[in-house]
Amino acid sequence: MTPYYHNYLQLDKILGSQQPISFEAGNEPAHDEMLFIIIHQAYELWFKQILFELDGISAIFNKESINDNTEDAGIILQRINRINKILHLLNEQVHILDTMTPLDFLSFRNLLAPASGFQSVQFRLIEAKLGLRMQQRHRAAYYKRTNEGGFTDVDYAVINAVEQAPSLVVHLNNWLERMPFLNKELWVKFSTDASTDTPINTHPFWNTYRKLYADSLNVYEKNKLADFDYILLNYRGNLTEEQCSELRQQFTATALQAALFIILYRNYPLFQTSFQIIDALIETDHLLGTWRHEHINMVRRMIGMRVGTGNTSGAGYLEGAAQMHYIFKDLAGLSTFLIERRKLPALPDAVLQHLTYG
Repeated sequence: MTPYYHNYLQLDKILGSQQPISFEAGNEPAHDEMLFIIIHQAYELWFKQILFELDGISAIFNKESINDNTEDAGIILQRINRINKILHLLNEQVHILDTMTPLDFLSFRNLLAPASGFQSVQFRLIEAKLGLRMQQRHRAAYYKRTNEGGFTDVDYAVINAVEQAPSLVVHLNNWLERMPFLNKELWVKFSTDASTDTPINTHPFWNTYRKLYADSLNVYEKNKLADFDYILLNYRGNLTEEQCSELRQQFTATALQAALFIILYRNYPLFQTSFQIIDALIETDHLLGTWRHEHINMVRRMIGMRVGTGNTSGAGYLEGAAQMHYIFKDLAGLSTFLIERRKLPALPDAVLQHLTYG
C-alpha cells in the first residue's frame, strides 16, 4: 500500500484520543481540559522516544567491549544529546500550561481523581533505566503502592522488572572501570613526587595528584581531602557510614578515578568523546532537576498546598523528590577535585601513545 501522510502517522488514533471527562454527559464542559490532555499526551510520546534512545544506548553498552576508536561512543553521545534536547523541550512545554489559570484547572480537577501524573509508568521507567534506585527515592513507599492512586498490578510488575535490570549507571560504571589508561605498567616511567604522603599505597598518578590537590585547598577546604580519599581511593578514614553513603552513592572508586582522569585530560583526542558523554549525563540530571522544579512551581500555582489528585502531599512531595532524585550526582561532584590545568602532572610516553592514537 502506498504510504499516505495521514495513515502513516495513524492520525485517526492520535487525534481521536482526546476525550475530556468534563465534556461527558452530566458534566460542565471545561475548555482547558483539552489543553491539559494534549500536553500530557505529548509528554508521554516524548517519554516513549527517550526510552527508545535509552534502550539503544544499553544495547551498545551490552557489547563485550566498546572501542573508542569506533562509532560506538559517538553513537552513545549522539543519543544522550538527543535525550537532552527532548528534555529541554519538555521543560519549555511546562510553560504552555501556565496559560491555564488555577480557576480554569479547578473547573475539571476533581474529575481526574484518583488519576495522577505520579502514575506515569514511562517516566518511572526513564528514571529506572537511567539508574535511580529505590533507596534514593523520596518516600519510597509511595512507589510501591498498587492501591487507589498507585499503579495497577500489571504496571507495577513492568516497573519492578526494569528496576532489576542493569541501568545506564551500571553500564557506565563498568565502562569506566575498563578504561586501560591507569594500568600500572604504563606508569613505570612516571615522574612521581617522592614526598607524597598518602593514607594507602595506591597508583603513582593518584599519589602525586592527591598531594597537588591537597596543596590547592585553602584553609576552609581542608576537610575535602578526606572526601577525596574515600571517593577516589576508597579509604574511609574517620568518616561515618552515613557520610560515606552521601559522598559516593552509585559509582565505584575505580570508575570515578577513570572519570576524573578523563575530565582532567579531556583535550587529548581519545578522551574527547568520553568526556562529552560524562558531561552530557550530568546535563541530563540537571535537565530532569529543572523539570521537577518547574513542576513544583506549576503545582504551587495551580493548587497551592492541597493534596495531589493521587493522594500524595502535592508540592511537598515534589520538593522532596527534586532534592533527592539525582542520578549522576557522583559524576557532577568530581569538579570538587579539580586543580589548575597548568599544575596537572605530565603524562608518561607510554600513556601519551594511547591518548593520541599513536
